[in-house]
Order: sequence, then structure tokens, then C-alpha cells
Amino acid sequence: MALAACGTVVLSGTAVAAKSGEPAVTTAPLVRGLYQSAYSERNDALWVTVAVGRPPVTSSSLLKVDPDTLAVEQTITPPVTDGTTGAKEAVYGVAVDDEHNTVWVTNHPRQHRRRLQPEGRRAPGDAAGRGPRPGDRRRREARHRVGVRLRVRATLVAYDSKTFEEKRRVTVEGSSPTGLAVDERTGTVYAADLNGDRLIELGRKSDTPRFITVGDGPISVSLSKNGKVAYTAEQTSGTVSVVDLRTGQVTRTVTTGAGALSVGTDARSGDIVVVNRTAADVTVVDPRTGTVEATVATGANPNHVEIADGTAYVVDKSGAGAGGEDLLTGIRLAG
Repeated sequence: MALAACGTVVLSGTAVAAKSGEPAVTTAPLVRGLYQSAYSERNDALWVTVAVGRPPVTSSSLLKVDPDTLAVEQTITPPVTDGTTGAKEAVYGVAVDDEHNTVWVTNHPRQHRRRLQPEGRRAPGDAAGRGPRPGDRRRREARHRVGVRLRVRATLVAYDSKTFEEKRRVTVEGSSPTGLAVDERTGTVYAADLNGDRLIELGRKSDTPRFITVGDGPISVSLSKNGKVAYTAEQTSGTVSVVDLRTGQVTRTVTTGAGALSVGTDARSGDIVVVNRTAADVTVVDPRTGTVEATVATGANPNHVEIADGTAYVVDKSGAGAGGEDLLTGIRLAG
């Protein structure tokens, strides 16, 4: 069953004048229930997932957003799974496969994982799931794999992005995998282990992971452009760890803010951006020196960051729009 397209909503972004040396910021109210976003270079579009609450969820959608204006260009509604309650197959995590022009979404463990080909072509449905915070999946172009982590089941799963078949499943007993990143060159998967205070590294042909101790409460992971360094956002300690993947050692720990929840890498500058949910801001860090270059306020409860073409896109759960909408904030990073 494919996701069905429906109406379009257009909203204007509001630019905020930046002081000298500070990043330029643009914000736009979208809808209530923003969760994560992923950028498609092929379509020059930002895909944003929306889900209000947990199952049974009656309000959920996938938004196609113009990355320049932050205007919503298309709203796609997931199918109804229960006609009595109106519950939908809610979408939370999101990733883009530009090679096959497909958007992948994950949802709650009581539901399923789904693919959508955004230009209207159908893609069949299939099952997967994850734990209390439905979330990350990563697409690997070179070997046609989509990675999904199942937090409750302590499992990492790979799917073939062409056939949609499950190709591999590795259970790491006692773990609680949350954020996920994949080295595009080697196929190595990295997962933040929230309860284990460690980074899980799993080679493309190995079923035996390597564990790297990081900070307190790692929940998100991102890689450097060359794949030699990992960055973990640590929710409990409010820090980001810089990890040398060759030695398996943390080389630097930087305090960013309370409730560090999501981290992304700017491929142009090498800087990283950390979303601090409790502090309601994002921190721009030069990981090579450990320098905090900027701290930018967002709406309350920022939830995720996606970086594309030098702009960090942050979705929040603030309800700060005039009609109670959550906000999308675009932060232009220094080149």
C-alpha cells in the first residue's frame, strides 16, 4: 500500500536579522507534531515527518518543504489502519534515497516501516519497528542498503533498497540503539547505544560489533565527511563526544547544552551542529579544536537537525506558531 498525496499548504519563512558574526536564522511555523527531516538533493526538497502523540495516532503526515523559503509544497497522509478510531500508520524517522527517488520512513513498533517514491510511483509496504522514540534509518547509496535500528529489540536491520527485502539482522544483546549513521565508503554502521553509554560499530560483513565508550546517554551519531571521526550527542550529560574511529578513543568532549538530542555534520566546513532539547537551542562546534562557535536559540523542545548545503534545519515541538504549530528553523552556517 502506498502513501497517498493530498492537499498543499504554503507558509512563508520569517528571517531574523543576525548580529555581526552570528548565523542568519529563518523560521516558519509548519504544523503540530514535527519530528525529523531529511534533505533530497535530487528534488531539492526537505522531507519532514509529522506525528502527534503515540499509537493510536490520528494526526500524521509527511511534508515536502522548500529548503529556501521553508514553505510546505506538499502534504502526504499515511493510510488509516483502524477505521473505527481513525488511527493512521504514523511516520517518525525519515531518510532519502535519491538514487531510487524514494523517501523511507519509520514509525512506532506497533506499526511498520514504509517507503514512498515521492513523484507518485508506488512502493510496496513492509514491516519493521523500533522503541519508544521512533526514529533513525540511514540510506547507503553504494550498496543499496537501508539501515533501521530497533531499540526495544536491541537489533540492527538492513534492507535492500531495490527489492525492499530484509538482507541482514544483527542483535546486540543488552543494547538500546538509537541514532544511526553509515559510512558510505565502507558500509560500516554506527549506532548510539543510549543505555550502554557507548557507540556500536558493525562492519559490513561482520556480526561481531566493536564497542566504543562515549559520554552519558548517547542518542544520536554523525560522521565526519571522510568517515574517520564520529560525533555522539549525549542527552544525559549535555555533551558531544569526538571519537577517533581508528583508535576507538574519545579525543574530545564538548559541553553543548542540556538535553543534547541530535547531531549533524556540515560537510563544507567540518563543523557539527548539536540540538539541545532542554536548553531550547543549537550549538555549532568546531570538533577539531573543541571550540563552540555559536549558540542559536530555537523554539522550545528542538527535536532534530538536518544539514544540507550549509544550512542546518531544526524541527521543534514548541507549538509556538500562531495556531499552535511547531517551528522549522533554518540556520545558515559559516562556510
